[in-house]
Amino acid sequence: MSRPSGNIRLKSARVAAGYASQQRLAEAMTAAAPELGIRGLSVGVRQVRRWESTAPPWPHPDHRKLLTHLLRQDLEQLGFTPPHDQGAERRAAVTNMAAMGLSPVPRLTATLTQPASVGDDYEAVTRSHRRLYWSVAPAVLHPVVMAHATMGMALLPETTGATRHRVAAALAESCLLAARMEFFDMRQPEAAGDTLLKALQAAGEADDALIGSAVLAHSAFIPGWAGRREEALERIVAARTYARRGPASAEFLAWLDAVEAECETRCGETRTALHLIRHAEDVLAVESEHPNPSWMDWFSPVRLAAFKGNTQLAAGHLPQARATLTAVLDGLPESDDKQRTVILGDLAAVEVADGRPEAACAYAVRALELLATAWYATGMDRVREVRRALAPWQHERCVRDLDDRLYGWSTTLSALSR
Repeated sequence: MSRPSGNIRLKSARVAAGYASQQRLAEAMTAAAPELGIRGLSVGVRQVRRWESTAPPWPHPDHRKLLTHLLRQDLEQLGFTPPHDQGAERRAAVTNMAAMGLSPVPRLTATLTQPASVGDDYEAVTRSHRRLYWSVAPAVLHPVVMAHATMGMALLPETTGATRHRVAAALAESCLLAARMEFFDMRQPEAAGDTLLKALQAAGEADDALIGSAVLAHSAFIPGWAGRREEALERIVAARTYARRGPASAEFLAWLDAVEAECETRCGETRTALHLIRHAEDVLAVESEHPNPSWMDWFSPVRLAAFKGNTQLAAGHLPQARATLTAVLDGLPESDDKQRTVILGDLAAVEVADGRPEAACAYAVRALELLATAWYATGMDRVREVRRALAPWQHERCVRDLDDRLYGWSTTLSALSR
């Protein structure tokens, strides 16, 4: 497999930060200069091109300040090698990054070459974490996965050839898993953004376009859920571009449609979202030319139906949403309690919108019962949205009973401890 050319670390950081082209980054740096007290500085696309070359020059001080400010990584993380007299500056930069709440990627000087078996061993742990995600509490699993990712970053400089490729690919998967927990399980979008950047850089080191596409698609959720439609769609375009470079399965391509549909729904474009979901259903109806990647265990036809039900709910198509979500609830695997809390929340929202508070509360209580043992912040968000929608019936007995569950000792302590 050919190695990626140029400074892949800077390219990955640029794309992850939302600058789809070198010109966009140059313009952003020029615009940000006055905000950082830098006067009369103009950055051109030629300069960015030099930084993304195979031998990037060490940037000038003002450029260094702008790059770390916009891309949220230090210079070595961005693929630059400091001159010998920059050691003190490097240490100061790391200190400043820590002061800003950022976590620089460990950079260790390689003193040995790891055996080829390290690739097998590192991959095996990554696979174990992938399976554990579905049953282990995120508060327990997340620090373990992050520690594993930190070890992978330290191993990369000590590996070469195929072993380096395997470690980098597994590292990308570990960072992606950690970011999924941060965004969906823990509702920490800023932390997820930083971790996804590390995942994209590792995917670049592995020259794995498909997992790079998965990382970019996940990064679209962050602006999509915040209503920043243009930014989300730019990241989806980047994800689709990367997917064309790899052997994408039909399920993977359908998932990209579902991600875009989710972002469109969050931004109020339900008509477009339903069109995308219909396209995804058509894609899944055709036999796939390529197998699904082993690490993609978060999507299936029933998960696509879950996206569809949520969009039908947002569009006000209540009978269709009720039928779709009920079928999803029946079709989910027994082990998928996290997704079940989301579906129960959506069904509760359907009943609220249809003026049936007792049915809504019954679904919400079922979700809370699961959340007590299978915490999922996204599921709890759905329940809280339902409770806000129940305000017109807040004196009804069923709503008071829901409040007793929602604000009971076990639920409250569980939410705070997560």
